[in-house]
Amino acid sequence: MKKAINNALYYILFSFWYCISLLPLGILYLFSDFLYLLIYHVAHYRRKVVINNLTSSFPDKSEKEINEIAKQFYAWFCDYIVESIKLLSMSEKEAKKRMRFEGSELIRSSIDSGHSFSLYLGHYCNWEWITTLPITMGNIVQFAQIYHPLENEVMNRLFLHLRGRFGSVSIEMEKSFRTIVSWYKEKKLNGVGYIADQVPGYQSIHCWIPFLNHPDTPVFTGGERITRITESHPFYGYITRPKRGYYVCKFIPIEVDKDSKEKYLITKGYFKLLEQNINDAPQYWLWSHNRWKRTREVWEQMFTEEEKRRMMNR
Repeated sequence: MKKAINNALYYILFSFWYCISLLPLGILYLFSDFLYLLIYHVAHYRRKVVINNLTSSFPDKSEKEINEIAKQFYAWFCDYIVESIKLLSMSEKEAKKRMRFEGSELIRSSIDSGHSFSLYLGHYCNWEWITTLPITMGNIVQFAQIYHPLENEVMNRLFLHLRGRFGSVSIEMEKSFRTIVSWYKEKKLNGVGYIADQVPGYQSIHCWIPFLNHPDTPVFTGGERITRITESHPFYGYITRPKRGYYVCKFIPIEVDKDSKEKYLITKGYFKLLEQNINDAPQYWLWSHNRWKRTREVWEQMFTEEEKRRMMNR
């Protein structure tokens, strides 16, 4: 019975979203403007989290500057919502025009040399539109992205469809290691996207780095582990938004000193580039996420010295 109800709800929601997605982006942006008024001025959606994150990340900025960035963030976030809905019916021609990729020759060079590639991204600009990459690159490899299933089964199914429209597949986080390593053993070249700027659980913290004026930021390192085991070439997707409704993603190699014995160099290189991306235009990062809710003080208290050593040496 539950499955039947979820199926019915899915098709109802899909039909509703699809009909809305057929509207021109210009009209959808009018809805975005109205939504901005609701969530910023009326609902105050996560306003405290956003302001706290911005204030702690940019201590040199005035209260007026922080509030202005916050307003710009909410305006962009509402655009992200309608742009993601638009993706449900966007044609390949329009997607290629609105989401451009630069440096794709670097990706092709990696593939031509027999290497898969890892594309590190942040929750920055419209990350959903990055799934249009197969349109630009063609079916030269298996494109994929790692995702954490949504609790709502109907929404989860809808986003899986959305992200797979142009040939990319979604891999559950818990199955990512096994899936991608199996591709490597089968010599199946691939390009996998990792959005790794969220906060890991205390049990999954293996690395702390300085990030956006926070000296101890816990970060995910699973992407680096997979990248190294599969000998994939790591890139960062540096995204800019020239104007409303248009994005550019530039592929930047994450350079790593192969002779260095320092751990997590790819992860550190990724966060350095992400930080630069955010500093250039801070309004386009997902500030509503409580990024620094895990603290090193609590982590230190939770585990023994031996447990911490094992965790940090994984």
